[in-house]
Amino acid sequence: MCGIVGILGNHEVAPILVEALRRLEYRGYDSAGIATLNEDGHLDRRRAVGKLVNLSDLLVREPLRGSAGIGHTRWATHGAPTEANAHPHRAGPVAVVHNGIIENYRALRAELAADGAEFATETDTETVALLTERHMAQGMGPVEAADATLRRLEGAFALLFLFEGAPDLMVAARRGSPLAIGWGEGEMFVGSDAIALAPMTDRITYLEEGDRAVVTRKGARIVDAEGRRANRPVRTIRAEAARIDKAGHKHFMSKEIAEQPRAIAAALDAWLSADGASLSLPDELDFAGVERVLLIGCGTAFYACLTAKYWFEQIAGLPAEVDIASEYRYREPPLGAGTLAVFVSQSGETADTLAALRHVAGRAARIVSVTNVAESSIAREADLDLQIHAGPEIGVASTKAFTCQLTVLLLMALRAAEARGALDRDALSDRLSALRALPAQITGALDIEAALQEAALRLAEARDVLFLGRGLMYPLALEGALKLKEISYIHAEAYASGELKHGPIALIDKTVPVVVMAPRDGIFDKTVSNMQEVMARGGQVLLITDAAGAEAAGDEVWRRIVVPTVHPMLTPILYAIPAQLLAYHTAVAKGTDVDQP
Repeated sequence: MCGIVGILGNHEVAPILVEALRRLEYRGYDSAGIATLNEDGHLDRRRAVGKLVNLSDLLVREPLRGSAGIGHTRWATHGAPTEANAHPHRAGPVAVVHNGIIENYRALRAELAADGAEFATETDTETVALLTERHMAQGMGPVEAADATLRRLEGAFALLFLFEGAPDLMVAARRGSPLAIGWGEGEMFVGSDAIALAPMTDRITYLEEGDRAVVTRKGARIVDAEGRRANRPVRTIRAEAARIDKAGHKHFMSKEIAEQPRAIAAALDAWLSADGASLSLPDELDFAGVERVLLIGCGTAFYACLTAKYWFEQIAGLPAEVDIASEYRYREPPLGAGTLAVFVSQSGETADTLAALRHVAGRAARIVSVTNVAESSIAREADLDLQIHAGPEIGVASTKAFTCQLTVLLLMALRAAEARGALDRDALSDRLSALRALPAQITGALDIEAALQEAALRLAEARDVLFLGRGLMYPLALEGALKLKEISYIHAEAYASGELKHGPIALIDKTVPVVVMAPRDGIFDKTVSNMQEVMARGGQVLLITDAAGAEAAGDEVWRRIVVPTVHPMLTPILYAIPAQLLAYHTAVAKGTDVDQP
């Protein structure tokens, strides 16, 4: 997801823009740029491919002056990551930065080409700048021209416009992508999220879907999608919500893995009673009349949903269905009145998840969101939002957000079991007691880091890695494979262990490490049989298990990683730790960019 920042300030803005963009690096990017207006209102820009240090070096050689400017970190969609395709895009007197996709850009591009426009990029965003320039050439003022352009756009966007000769003006707009306005003293700021703006202000207004804002140093005038004046609230963000330091760790991912005992404890504190003996989830989370649960997410959040399916069905006896957000609405699935729909997203702004939520709105009995950002679009548009209390997650690869999502989803399943009579008071008390012990057990799991670091040296040499798991470990195998390929670029796949013989076994030889996640449970012996099939073909098995599983597995496995023994329902949360550490140390061994893959 691209990062956007804009400043109408009282100081030289170029270094401030670069620092704000640095706070958005966690979104991932392949090029960056800024545009500024100097004291004479002259518009100029600098862009560079690669990391922000390349842009910083360019600005030393070719500085930009001015106290008004916009900046952007780009993740390439339309067009390769080149300087020409990097934002800001400029057409005559207007510069534009954009997060999202303009779906009708080809039609707009053809229209502009027929009108004599010349194109310098391969991007969809350039059409926004060119269209605005054309409106201004027809006699429209900057705000009127931006509004006319916005009415022509189809798709998702967060847009920020800067105009030559107008050093006290920015126009901001959002549809489907997040955008926030920051309030200062005689200064105003715009950013993709509050983290980017935190060093400059703690007073934030979140634009809502379809909002447009005219921003000057005196403030912002916001109108909604219908053009009506909208008074969006100004909120004060917490200082801890904006911290992005590594706290002595080499990478944000390492720090966030280590933060999981605290983060999970915070989630439990939020949703358990003061003594931890009962659930304190909102009364609105009502399972009366609920016939099934629909769980939707993307990527790691989807695997959290897949794990929760086991919990809802095994603990609460409640049928659960899981869907990938990007596919759900295109299937046009039927929804019954007894469906509770749950949407999971760390940011609360995942475009496909938000689109799926809007597709379900009005058709499900209730919509519940599980997010990490209370002011996000998904949180606001759900009937009920359950915060995971993970704190800011800066590393691109989700770690503590995943385990906090699992924790909150498990609490939901326990509430469903309580409401449906699937657990009596004593059984629920036993499970809550096990949950309260989980942060300490995760601290114990972090102690195996050295063993995983050593194993990672072997994985770093592999071209392919397989992950296997059964039951609750199957979604964890999927998550482990995702983490490994996401940050180390090693091809990794995951399978339910019983599916090994249905094709994947053909891939096994001595060059393919196989990571098996298997606590000693009721299906452990079946997993051992699958491991034997792997070892018979020369495959090297890395077994992640508990003490009982390590003893039962025998000495034939290549390596055993022993984690603390926990209540069976908690194994997905605990076993996420070794999966994350294995991916992290493999990436470090390979020398890849862990935090910004």
